[in-house]
Amino acid sequence: MNFPFYLSIRYLRSTQKGSFTRVAGILSVAGLTVGIAALLITLFILNGFERVISQKIADFDGHIRIRHFLSNPINPEIARMDSVISSFNSGVTQSRYIQGPALLRKGKSAEGVIVEGIESVGATFIRNMLVAGKVSLVGNDIIIGERLATQLGLSIGEKVVLFDIVTLRGSKKRLKQFTIAGFFHSGMREYDNSLVFTSLNQADALFAMDGKVSGYILRGNDLDSIHVLSERLESSLSYPYMVMTWKEKNRALFKWMDIQRWPIMFIFGLIALVGVVNIISALAMIIVDKTRQIGILKSLGISQGQLKQVFLANGLIIGVAGALGGSLLALVLAWLQNNFKLITVPEDVYFMDFIPMDVTFLNIMVVIFISTICAILAALWPTVRAEKIEPAEALKYE
Repeated sequence: MNFPFYLSIRYLRSTQKGSFTRVAGILSVAGLTVGIAALLITLFILNGFERVISQKIADFDGHIRIRHFLSNPINPEIARMDSVISSFNSGVTQSRYIQGPALLRKGKSAEGVIVEGIESVGATFIRNMLVAGKVSLVGNDIIIGERLATQLGLSIGEKVVLFDIVTLRGSKKRLKQFTIAGFFHSGMREYDNSLVFTSLNQADALFAMDGKVSGYILRGNDLDSIHVLSERLESSLSYPYMVMTWKEKNRALFKWMDIQRWPIMFIFGLIALVGVVNIISALAMIIVDKTRQIGILKSLGISQGQLKQVFLANGLIIGVAGALGGSLLALVLAWLQNNFKLITVPEDVYFMDFIPMDVTFLNIMVVIFISTICAILAALWPTVRAEKIEPAEALKYE
């Protein structure tokens, strides 16, 4: 074993009576462990929150929507769109949709809703949110939000009437009777209270689309390639078609999450920085405690470079131990939270009933690397102080 490294370990493991060296080392490792764990847990929560929000919105809106610039009906076939999608390597599914405002009525109760007629290929996401009934988009079946059903006192199998709001003030009102086939629950109030799903044919008849559609919904397996596909579609489809991703549609929400990420990381990064500062204190106390031994080593001929390596190795050991300990603590807490949901949040506010933690090993590696470098840099000042110790002064009273 390298002599400076061996000596640094001996200093940190010192069991000499009355010595504070070992306690200082343990406290500095513990402080850095807590700081690193706090920073990583913060990153895990931010990643999990963004993933859940993004996934829920993408379930409803799809990853890309293509529609008329003025929301007018469009032709059910767009040749240029099909050619771009067919030339795209990643798996992309497309489905047509018809969307329009309507009034849902049951007896004397009524509520304004958004009716979305979709194809069966685009209805698979509803299965993951279904809480009652079945995913049926055949005949005159509809699927509504559980919150809306509770608000209007509806149950599975009941019949309701949907009015096309555009025609309510006219003499010829368009309306159709539907049967409730299922309830879905996403945790997002605006969707659960207002969205009603039915088949494309039924929506066509309700809104008198005459075979036209409101647009297309595209869903991809590779999220990294969605923006590439969006750019290709934008360059291929001219006015009046408009291409919009789910993040562009909810630009304010995702921009808010991006803005919040940096202040939060900065605040919790300061906690980790406190752990790094503790290393300076710990090494300074070790140097004070080992002044006599440093003087003896210098009198025996240890070089300045070797002495510097001893305390830099101390910083390295503390940094690596604290970073690994903090990472392990963060992983354990993340596992407990994801599996046992120890911390819950109001779903009406956060769109989820517990705090998800998404572990990203790239974040862990970056934090370990940076914290180790900072620990080594923190050891520089105490190292300089140790180099200035004169053997004659250190052994003056021995």
